[in-house]
Amino acid sequence: MKLETLGRHILIEFYNCNEEIMKNPEIIEKRMNEAARVANATIVQSVFHHFNPYGVSGAVIISESHLAIHTWPEYGYAAVDIFTCGDKINPWTAFKFLEDVFEADRSESIEVPRGMVEKIRNFSHRNLGKITFKPEVVEEEVC
Repeated sequence: MKLETLGRHILIEFYNCNEEIMKNPEIIEKRMNEAARVANATIVQSVFHHFNPYGVSGAVIISESHLAIHTWPEYGYAAVDIFTCGDKINPWTAFKFLEDVFEADRSESIEVPRGMVEKIRNFSHRNLGKITFKPEVVEEEVC
């Protein structure tokens, strides 16, 4: 039986990454955007911040949710979230891409199902009808 969810959320720990990459906000932003594209996501916006003396935090907002990161270059470590909705995107494709471009020696990850449809239906106070990943466009009839 397939678990019907609204989204897939992967929490990732990347260890022993290239420290020069981990402290460069331009490279991190470029690679996170590339990861979104490789996974077939639709990029809406990206925002990244460089901390003094080092460390980068940022997010790539995609139509299907987001990719987020925070780095600790002094430890060669990055914490990454990849949250996708719908069935057209495979978040594990973005994971593999980032693992390679960050030159991580090791990684740990877990996938968390988000928005389990049966629970949403059971706990909602109203009739939700068909639950979709994105709002569906309802076309008006022309008279």
